Amino acid sequence: MTTVTFQTEGSRIVGFEVKGHSGYAPEGEDIVCAAITSAVRLTECAVNDVLGLEAAVKVKQKDASISLKLPSALGQTNESTCQTLLAALMVHCVQLAEEYPENISVMEV
Repeated sequence: MTTVTFQTEGSRIVGFEVKGHSGYAPEGEDIVCAAITSAVRLTECAVNDVLGLEAAVKVKQKDASISLKLPSALGQTNESTCQTLLAALMVHCVQLAEEYPENISVMEV
């Protein structure tokens, strides 16, 4: 199962961690893993490559995980944009979890 955990501070989403394989299908055929991976990559690219914010990203191949943590001091525009991106990622993951409850879980801490 893939677990997606969103870290929050008050109402601010400060980061996320995605861990594990969904187990929906064999590697290379797993549409749940592909959907999650694509959404996470898009979010990370928007934050770091497009906005240039240098959010901390950690990839651990051994436990199939990726995490992203936003910088603490963002300007108002970048903060708003990042919150929109992370909220959209959360909604996407929750919708996937509703459709594939045995393959993905979403938590907020």
